Amino acid sequence: MRRMPQSSVPHLASAESVIARLRSFDIIPTAQRVEIGQLLFACPQHLSAEQVLERLASAGLKASKATVYNTLNLFAARGLVRQINVDPTRTCFDSNTSVHSHFHNVDTGELTDLELPALELSRLPSLPPGTELAGVEVVIRVKQKAG
Repeated sequence: MRRMPQSSVPHLASAESVIARLRSFDIIPTAQRVEIGQLLFACPQHLSAEQVLERLASAGLKASKATVYNTLNLFAARGLVRQINVDPTRTCFDSNTSVHSHFHNVDTGELTDLELPALELSRLPSLPPGTELAGVEVVIRVKQKAG
C-alpha cells in the first residue's frame, strides 16, 4: 500500500485507523480507499469529489475521478460519510456523521456545522401513509450582507 506523505497534506488520519474503520463497515481497504479515508477522516470537514482529487494530487498521489466518486459514494452508502447536496450542481461529503445541520454560504460555498441544540424543530408535517421518519436534514443558506 502506498503511504500518503505526512508532510504534503497536514492532519491526516493514520492508515491503520482508516483500515480498521473501513473493515468495521465491511469495506475492503484498498490502497486508494485508505488514502481517500486518510483525507476525509482526519477531522470533521466537508469536501467535494473535486476537492478530494485536488488534495490527493497535491500530495503526489494519483486517483482517477471515477475512483474518487465511486469511493465517496460507497462511503456514503455504508454510513462512513454523509452526502450533502449543497445545490443542484454540487455535492459535498461530510466526515461528521453525527446528527447535525448546516449553514451554507452561497457566496463562498463554505459549509459550517450547526449542532442540533442550536436548532429546534417544533413540528413536522404529517408523514405519508405507510412511512416512518428516517431523519431530518436542514441546510440554512446564507450570503454576505450587501453594502
